[in-house]
Amino acid sequence: MSRRQDCTGHLSEEFKKGVVEFIDFVERNPTVIDSLGRILCPCTKCKNRLRDEIFWVEKHLCDRGFTEGYINWTAYGEERWVEQDTTNVTQEHEEENTNPYVDMVIDDAGDNLNVVEGLEEDPNPSASKFYKLLRSADEPLWDGCTKHTILSAVTQLVNLKSEFNMSESCYNRMVAIIKGMLPESEKFPEDFYRSKTMIQELGLGYEKIDACPNHYMIYYKEISDKISYVACTMCGHPRFKPKAGDTTNSSRDVPYSILRYFSITPRLQRLFMSKTTAQYMKWHVDGVRQDESVITHPADANAWKQFDATHELFSQESRNVRLGLCTDGFNPFSGSKTPYSCWPVFVTPYNLPPSMCMRREYIFLSLLIPGPKSPGKKLDVYLRPLIDELKVLWDNGVTTYDAWEKKNFNMKAALLWTISDFLAYGMLSGWSTHGHLSCPICMKNTKSFRLQHDAKPCWFDCHRQYLPAGHAFRRDRYSFKKSTVENSFPPKRMSGVEILSELDKLEEANLGANPRGKKGDFGTIHNWVRKSIFWELPY
Repeated sequence: MSRRQDCTGHLSEEFKKGVVEFIDFVERNPTVIDSLGRILCPCTKCKNRLRDEIFWVEKHLCDRGFTEGYINWTAYGEERWVEQDTTNVTQEHEEENTNPYVDMVIDDAGDNLNVVEGLEEDPNPSASKFYKLLRSADEPLWDGCTKHTILSAVTQLVNLKSEFNMSESCYNRMVAIIKGMLPESEKFPEDFYRSKTMIQELGLGYEKIDACPNHYMIYYKEISDKISYVACTMCGHPRFKPKAGDTTNSSRDVPYSILRYFSITPRLQRLFMSKTTAQYMKWHVDGVRQDESVITHPADANAWKQFDATHELFSQESRNVRLGLCTDGFNPFSGSKTPYSCWPVFVTPYNLPPSMCMRREYIFLSLLIPGPKSPGKKLDVYLRPLIDELKVLWDNGVTTYDAWEKKNFNMKAALLWTISDFLAYGMLSGWSTHGHLSCPICMKNTKSFRLQHDAKPCWFDCHRQYLPAGHAFRRDRYSFKKSTVENSFPPKRMSGVEILSELDKLEEANLGANPRGKKGDFGTIHNWVRKSIFWELPY
């Protein structure tokens, strides 16, 4: 079976033809169809274990593809292949079947990473470490070992230590016993320190940053010192939990709240270290569009084009990464009645084709904001590490090895937009999405009104002003607001420069501390509660 997708991310014609041939073959063998008209589904999820109607089986195959290596359709009446030259077939599937620990090394960035040999330019030190670890993923644990590689053995034992809360001395003792049982050619690391060092080269770790449980500050960079900063400078809440019954003060400090930060730079670099993924990181420029008049990718939209025109130096390097950010709160304890609001922040690169952008492996978790309460308008406090990293990626960039072109280049990145629901939009933008002026489009020119018996703001009939002049709905006195004819035109949208100027004035008036209590113009002239941290980005 051919590859499921072509270079544009759509189903290839060869794959469609193969699916049709498979369905025709099955329909010619009624013995494999049960009394309810169902057949076994050979997709990657069902794997010939579940039955479904032929229509749904065909849909599963188009969405997921065939189970890897299933080319002899014995479950559908085809005779088992006995005499054939299986050497080439085996070799092909050995090339397609990647080691699961190789997949872990590249963090789902793609397969077929045979890029170390025949390099036109030597990889930078960061990429060299990556390829060295990749070789460990394929290097057997001892000469002749077929079940374990060095990396697979190390990761399993380290995971065992974590799962059963094993001490480091116990781990080292266990490793010493295991090494004594292995052949002399074994290559297992001698202790936990060397094992941990090997895994750390994956670059998939995260940083723990202590935070105020009231969301006022994080103990980051210059204020991370545990001795000098033991309480929040805003609300005075202690940084660490009290040590019950510890008179010697020997136990470690446990913070009340921890922000977990996952750096995005190494993961963006991994996209270029994989030969399979690197070739698609310029799809927004080189990708073939079937219809130029239809927006098939964000790069076809005006916002993307305007950004490229404004920042020509950035757009000249097509491998520079364009990012989108999204966040929302959820309750990790949904099965219980415990109220808890945890906020993950995701970043995704939009250089990739449409079919790849929204895949799970290309949506990067960058921040895990703790609860139990929502950060609200203090969300910016937790976004600080990400904003600092985005500044570095814009101003300086980072040396990255492109496995497709086999060259090093300076990769830069820019955040183009955020994606969220309406409530999270208010937290990200700084414009309150509550009250009379909650519409971020109309702003102070809103036509909302309060309900007569409820005193709640209502935006019914605010949309007719966006209709073309002379539209019949504008003169309709009965289907919309009673006895009302709409003659006005849409309010003028404020430009970015105008919004920034307005925010600077509000910031000078020290609006951010308590906007509702201090300023009577909140909710009457504007709905700004703060100047968003995104304004710190140079672009």
